[in-house]
Amino acid sequence: MTIIHVDMDAFYASVEQRDRPELRGKPLIVGGVQGRGVVCAASYEARKFGVHSAMPIVTARRLCPQAIFLPVRMSHYAEISRQIREIFLSFTPLVEPLSLDEAFLDVHGCEALFGPAPAIAGQIKQRIRTETGLVASIGVAPNKYLAKLAGDCGKPDGLVVLAPDEVTAFLAPLPVSRIWGIGAKGERRLHKLGIHTIGQLSALPEAFLLDRFGEVGRHIWQLAHGQDHRTVVPDRDAKSISAETTFARDIGDLEILRIWLLDLVDHLAVRLRRQGLCARTIDVKIRSSDFRTRTRSRTLAIGTNATEAIWKTAAALLEQCLSREMLPLRLLGVGATKLTRDAGAQRDLFESMDCRREKALDETIDTIRAQFGTGSIQRGSLLDRRASGTEEEPV
Repeated sequence: MTIIHVDMDAFYASVEQRDRPELRGKPLIVGGVQGRGVVCAASYEARKFGVHSAMPIVTARRLCPQAIFLPVRMSHYAEISRQIREIFLSFTPLVEPLSLDEAFLDVHGCEALFGPAPAIAGQIKQRIRTETGLVASIGVAPNKYLAKLAGDCGKPDGLVVLAPDEVTAFLAPLPVSRIWGIGAKGERRLHKLGIHTIGQLSALPEAFLLDRFGEVGRHIWQLAHGQDHRTVVPDRDAKSISAETTFARDIGDLEILRIWLLDLVDHLAVRLRRQGLCARTIDVKIRSSDFRTRTRSRTLAIGTNATEAIWKTAAALLEQCLSREMLPLRLLGVGATKLTRDAGAQRDLFESMDCRREKALDETIDTIRAQFGTGSIQRGSLLDRRASGTEEEPV
């Protein structure tokens, strides 16, 4: 029982309420503030009105007209995320970030220094609160799936420990929708079979699910029994780096999907530069509401970690992935593979002036943010897109 899942509660909104105490206790929505904007985060006060992430801003305004709407400050959130990451790394080198506000940790072998996993989780939770003024929900369990599920069930401000002998009883009453991979369509198919809970699902023979769902059925059967064999893979040991998000509600609007893809690309590019890595291949992954997964990739002539170059490639790949029968999407991701070290990957005598400017811009922004901190500089083209939801090409 050494896997810990940490998820910051309403991260963007909580940061804004921390920075502006007069906003505490009020419904707050962070995202695009006009036009085709999308909700990136909603405070728990706003969620009471049905507002959730990935919702169009116009819908959020209709549900909660009294809410306070603020634009995204991505560089600010990224800096706070780095503070939180340093807390994780002070306990274990095995940290696998999923996004700015979520990560898996494996604390196997760290118990002699810091105590058992539940104690480590408690220390992490307290240090996050003390050092950042923010609240995290944490799950501790034998594997990644169970740790995330435990943490989700404890939100907000929870710490749920799931011991191996408690797994069956914990899973049994949960709805089948809590299993990774069962979307709206899969849930309806199971309901037609009279299966509504994970306990009912786990009682079925594996062959039954294989017959009706194919290989996905094996995945579903294993998770219904609490089995997940994936390991925690830290950035520096990864053969690939990716950023992905599973939407609270399925999204069928291409413009909203592009806004989310841009945020994922920005996060991915920062992680590459932080590790001194460049990517030769860019991948985009989408998953439909019925758990069909489609990926497209493109190999570049020269490795890159430039935000603009990755964005252009990823946006084109998204267009290739999408088709009417795949919409709406429940998951969107972007990945980087064929990783090489920065110095060798970008040495090109014929590199265009535009590429050199883009690289210099990224390096300058990263340096200023590291030295002067929050709000010191913003990437105007990207933040304008996030704030307004417009679809002009970034410059």
